[in-house]
Amino acid sequence: MRRVKLDRIDRRILRDLQNDGRMTNVELARRAGISAPPCLRRVRALEEAGFIRGYHADINPDALGFGVTVFAQVGLSSQAEVDLKKFEELVNSWPMVRECNMLAGEYDFLLKIVAEDWDDYQRFLTTKLTAAPNVSHVKSALSIRTSKHTPGVPIDVDSPDIPDSLEDDDEEDEDESSTRVARR
Repeated sequence: MRRVKLDRIDRRILRDLQNDGRMTNVELARRAGISAPPCLRRVRALEEAGFIRGYHADINPDALGFGVTVFAQVGLSSQAEVDLKKFEELVNSWPMVRECNMLAGEYDFLLKIVAEDWDDYQRFLTTKLTAAPNVSHVKSALSIRTSKHTPGVPIDVDSPDIPDSLEDDDEEDEDESSTRVARR
């Protein structure tokens, strides 16, 4: 994604949507200090520019019977790009794996896996993960509890605007606002 200059209103919109993706456009506009139509145009421009990738519900895993979270450090026999891609494709087919990060260091990947219980994870480990092509070793760490879960990134609304950032006022015209983010 190419770099786009964001002003204070854009950062406020991103922060507020990150905290509550179900917020109405009217409430979002009120918080940003602009009217609803330019707020909606800004949101759409932020979506088109790739800042907003989607909107998701935060599901309680315990409520659906997933009482165990395991972080698995996975080492591969080969780190050739084609082998890394094949492993990532395989991991994407496993619903129990919720996150997959390629690492630098002793292990090649860190997987976040949810399971109904320890036995469920062990079945996954022995029948799928360690049985997968190119997997040489796996080290599992059982999560005892999650003390912080904050998706997204920190957004500093009050950081200084970039000098050539284009400010929108409450009554901007539609043509200008719809291209504001794309022009930067």
